[in-house]
Formats: sequence, structure tokens, C-alpha cells
Amino acid sequence: MPASISLHELSWSTPDATSVVTDLTLTFAAERTGLVGRNGVGKTTLLKLIAGRLRPATGHVEISGRIAMMRQDTTVGANETIADLFACRAPLAILDKAEAGRASIEELEAADWMLPARIETALARTGLTTHPGTRLSTLSGGERSRAALAALIFPEPDFLLLDEPTNNLDADGRAAVLRLLREWKGGAIVASHDRELLEEMDAIVELSSLGARGYGGNFSAYRQAREIERAAAAHHLADAEKTRAEAERQAQKSVERKMRKDSYGRRMRLRGDQPKILMDAAKERAEASDGSGARLHDARRDRAEKQLHDAREQVEILTPVGMDIPSSGLSASKQVLAFDAVTGGYHPARPVIRNMSLSIHGPERVAITGPNGSGKSTLLKLATGTLPAMSGSVKLHVPFAVLDQHLDLLVPQLSLVENYRGANGGSTDNLAHTALARFGFRAGDAMKAAGTLSGGERLRAALACTLGAHPVPQFLILDEPTNHLDLDALETLEAALAAYDGALLVVSHDSTFLEALRPTRLIRL
Repeated sequence: MPASISLHELSWSTPDATSVVTDLTLTFAAERTGLVGRNGVGKTTLLKLIAGRLRPATGHVEISGRIAMMRQDTTVGANETIADLFACRAPLAILDKAEAGRASIEELEAADWMLPARIETALARTGLTTHPGTRLSTLSGGERSRAALAALIFPEPDFLLLDEPTNNLDADGRAAVLRLLREWKGGAIVASHDRELLEEMDAIVELSSLGARGYGGNFSAYRQAREIERAAAAHHLADAEKTRAEAERQAQKSVERKMRKDSYGRRMRLRGDQPKILMDAAKERAEASDGSGARLHDARRDRAEKQLHDAREQVEILTPVGMDIPSSGLSASKQVLAFDAVTGGYHPARPVIRNMSLSIHGPERVAITGPNGSGKSTLLKLATGTLPAMSGSVKLHVPFAVLDQHLDLLVPQLSLVENYRGANGGSTDNLAHTALARFGFRAGDAMKAAGTLSGGERLRAALACTLGAHPVPQFLILDEPTNHLDLDALETLEAALAAYDGALLVVSHDSTFLEALRPTRLIRL
């Protein structure tokens, strides 16, 4: 029987009864499937339900074949090694005993002499050249992620379950994951917002508040289908608005018709030229007819309201929020940043940045790339002054703002208005509300606590606090801004940066994002 995963009326809620997955029925074939959707919609929860790490409240999961879910935690014990990650410490210890001449006959019979080579082959498939005895604590976070992926494929499962496998990886690590999935012959469910990775998929499943929707083909095919759906949803919304308006007109006509009939009836009674019994019978018939008509119009209006609500919900799900970015007023000749023979880092004996000179003028867009540990984040800290240079000089000539991948400028327990005012000294509540409204936070939404927002909403709030400032900063510094963003939030960020006319200094491993950014210069460290 071919490997497959089937979900039958699956539901799961958090301990506080917040529904995350509701009555989900879905089948995954033995192909590479990208799992997409806004942050908080339940992608990680769904993977854990499939892997058996969570128990569904209702429904069940049927699995044909062997599955393996990538280890996600990054904390490791002081003595934990690659062998522990592969669950091979005991069989490797037997080989060590055999080589030392201390193994028993039973141990020699059970020895797998090819085990070290098979482990190193699995590591090589993810771009790592190390050995089973390597301590995990000596590896970088990206290297540990790649080692975890190697351990996942080592037992050759039928299905891989991967949750954001390229997050925090540099270009080489991302390339290794792409290569592995490109060559993978089994099934895989990959929850990811990495558009380059999603291009390698055979199918896309989108999770939303409306449930799950499957699309054949890779990310490009999915995006094309979504554009068609957006156009259809906008057309449906226009039709629903017309239907609601027509229902309102018909209801108003009915009210006006009743008022005319009532007025005519009152005049006839005052004239008294018809018998009272006939007048009363006519009144009863009119009231019955009016009541029936009112109920009919109310039903039509209710149906029209529901159609309009559903159409708006569909448009909201399919369409990212637009933003109005004010001009920064940065002139093309203005010097923005100047590095003059800068050396810097955290250890005087081992500076990461050495004798670097860099100058940014006007609305340039400068992208910084390079492997993990090459000094990209250090360069940004030197640029902002949070890390003093060991030698040389750093000069910033314009107002700037920093947007990092964790959106640390937002205080979770404060409202968006309070966050805006905290980030922009001297602002009033009115200015804060105006700026937040330009980024889609209107009325009561501006009073929400930052910690209650989804990932995409937090990004918009951070953009409102930076690009919505008065005056607008003329220089924006971004450190891996696409990490942890869902696809809609990525579109939102790219739209915001496309509308921004100031200077940009960006560190990113996301090639698709950098392509959309259209940098004027690319610097590799």
C-alpha cells in the first residue's frame, strides 16, 4: 500500500478552549506538500497531531507508512553528540569496544560496521562534514538544524514532517535543505513560508479560518490560483453589496407603500362612507399582508447580510492589508551612513569586521549577505552605535529606525497606541491613532495589546511605529526581517518597502525577498 496520511474530522483546542483545528478532513499522498497559512492558524499543531505529539479532541489520524518529525528544540546537553541525535550511541559504543578487542561474541554479531559511514552520508546530504562524536554544543544553531534534518532522514522514513526547516539557516544551509527535498523520493509535509523552498513542492495545502484548501503544483501555481480567487472574491463582494443594497431598497419601498395605505385607510375611516365591518375586514387583510411582506423583506435582508459578511471574510483572507507610507523626504545627494576603516566585534583579539569602509548616499538599498558568523548582525550594531567600533569611525547623518526579526521594539503588554507613543517621543494619542490607521489598525484595533497580535499583525504594528513615525525616518535597518513571517506578512512587508523612499540596509538570507527588494548594492561578507 502506498504511504499516505489521512485526517478524519480532526479537532483540537488549547487548554483555555480556543479552537485551533476544527473538523479537518484531509489526505496527504506520498508527495512533497507545502503547508501554508497565516501565523496562528494551526500549521505546527497539525504536524504535532499527525506525529502523535498531541492527541486530538475529536477525530483521528490514519497513517500508512513510517513518519518522522524533525526535532525542533535548539537546547542541547553539554555532552550530547551527533550520535545522540541519531539515537546511535549504544551501537557505536559496541563498535568502539570491538575495535579495542573488548566486545563479546554477541556484540560482534550485532555490530553494524557500516553505521559510522551511513551517519556521515546522511550528514553530507544536508551539507555537514563532521563525525558522530561531535558535540552538538560546538555547532552553530544553523548547523544543529541541519544535523537534526540529517538524523530525520537517517532511518529512511516514508514521510517527513518539517516545521520551518530553513529558519535561521544561512545561504549554504538553505541550499542543502532545498537539495535534500528536491531529491527526496518519499512523502513530505513542509510547513514553511520560504517561497524558494515552496517552489520545490508538488502540492500546496493552505490552512485558514475557513478550513483547508489543496492546490496542485508548486508555489508559483498556488500564487496564480490565489490571484484568480482574489479577483473572484472581489467580484463576489461587489455582487453581495449590490444584493444587500437592493434588499434595503425593496424593504424601504415596502415601508413607504404601507405608510401610503395606512394614510388612505385613515382618511376613509374619517369620511365614514363605508360600513365599519368592511373597513375592519380590509384593515385585517392589510395587516396580515403587511406582516407577511415584512417577514419576507427581513428574510431577504438577512440573507443579503450573510452573503455580504461571507464575501468580506473571503476577501479579507485572500487580500493582504494595504498600507499608506508617507514620504521620507530623503534627497539623492544626502549622505546617510559612512564607515571609515572600521574594525569591530565582541572580542578585541577576534574582530569580526576588519578595516571596512562603506558609504550610503540617498535612497540606496544595500543588502548584506554571507554565512552565519560572518559579521552581518555585528555590522548593523556598529551602524546603529549599539556596538562601539574598535577602530575607525561610524557616522550616521539622518534619522533612522531598526526593524529586527523579533520585532523587539514592541512591548507585548502595552497597547499599540502606547507602543507607538513609546517609540515616538512627543506623539499624542491622536497622532498615534492616525499613524496606526494608515497601517490597518482602526478604532478599537489600535487599543489591542501587542502581545495578543498574530505575526503578521505584529509586523504591521512595528512598521506603523517606524515608517509611520513623524517625521518618517530616512534610513531603515532590517535584520533578517522575513524570519517567522507568514506569506501574507511577507507580501505586506514587501509592499511597505516598495512604497518607502528612504535608504535601506538589509541583512537577509531570503533570496526571494532580496529579489523583490531590488537592492542597488549587494555586499557579501
